[in-house]
Amino acid sequence: MVLNVGKVKAQDFDYIVEEVSAVRNACVGKTLKVILETCYLTKEEIRLASIACMTANADFVKTSTGFGTGGALVEDVLIMKEIAKDKEVKASGGVRSQEDVEKMISAGATRIGTSSGVKLVQGQVADTDY
Repeated sequence: MVLNVGKVKAQDFDYIVEEVSAVRNACVGKTLKVILETCYLTKEEIRLASIACMTANADFVKTSTGFGTGGALVEDVLIMKEIAKDKEVKASGGVRSQEDVEKMISAGATRIGTSSGVKLVQGQVADTDY
């Protein structure tokens, strides 16, 4: 699911917890990944949104859909992993090289979202932004 960015901007984290919890309850036994679309959020909003998602028992927090203005940043992944602890963090968008992958993993990403996985494994640089 994609997090309601407007509710994050409005600081309505009770709504976020309720909405993510509702989806969690609807998909029992399935993996729930919540996409924060971090390019639209401040560092503090990323932190608070991650807390709300973990409170609602999401399995993952993810940086980006690939449709926003930017993808994963190391500093965003660090914030998300600090909150997620033993849960998963997916870094998506902007991961274009093996070096980028290594930085994201070092920051706490447990998954990498890219359309260039083969190129990255082969040591090539991706020719797309996602």
